[in-house]
Amino acid sequence: MTGIVNTAQAEAWNGYEGEHWAAHADRYDAVNSGFNEHLLAQVGSDDRVLDIGCGNGQLTRLAAARARFALGVDLSGPMLATARARAAEVPNVAFEQGDVQVHPFPEGGFDLAVSRFGVMFFADPVAAFGNVRRALRPGGRLAFLCMTALAGTDLGRVFGAMADYLPQPTGPDGSGPTSFADPERTRAVLTEAGFEDVACTHVEADQIWGRDVPDAARFIADWGPVRHHLGMVDTATATKATEALAAALEPFAGPEAVSLRGTAWLVTGRRS
Repeated sequence: MTGIVNTAQAEAWNGYEGEHWAAHADRYDAVNSGFNEHLLAQVGSDDRVLDIGCGNGQLTRLAAARARFALGVDLSGPMLATARARAAEVPNVAFEQGDVQVHPFPEGGFDLAVSRFGVMFFADPVAAFGNVRRALRPGGRLAFLCMTALAGTDLGRVFGAMADYLPQPTGPDGSGPTSFADPERTRAVLTEAGFEDVACTHVEADQIWGRDVPDAARFIADWGPVRHHLGMVDTATATKATEALAAALEPFAGPEAVSLRGTAWLVTGRRS
């Protein structure tokens, strides 16, 4: 792998977190794929596409089907192994392991950079987006999805049910998964990184978390941040937290799946 500066995230995504996402690729795609079309609508047939934080590679493959070429980049070795295996028959797609903050992309090598919830964990977001900007041709476009604030959302309600027993697994807004929850901060970061015409559009999609409540509760409890916090409390407290989690999921259970209405910001911009 090329040089890494975001060492904490590299450790997580090449350890339990990345292994869990790789082992449950279909499940994570069921959570996030409802948002795909917001990004794929940006892809033109002659585009060279860069997928930032590509994970298991579903979006990269779908972008390649619409574009001239797609490259997925991620820190996670386990997920990239899954991505490469699933794209074995796709001729115009490739994957590289690297830290987007410093990865040596070809300057001006791409027409469009996209990301599906893969940009929220940069140690230095201005440096990362500045590097992405250099990878885009003049006038090249950026489009990514990031989490909104959790307050008032279905996921916020579910996570909030565990608040008496565990810290919020996403951390405070402005950090971790919700690091770009504030559109004003997002615009400021992208402007400093050299992007123009930055816009943040609120979008929603259904997210499938499991086939029934016990299945969805187990899956969420095994998600890295929740699992970490469960491991820091005693057994009785962890049991109460998981019971509260299951109870909070009950209203979202249907005959075939547990479905939450997910919210995101679709952020777009252009290289100046």
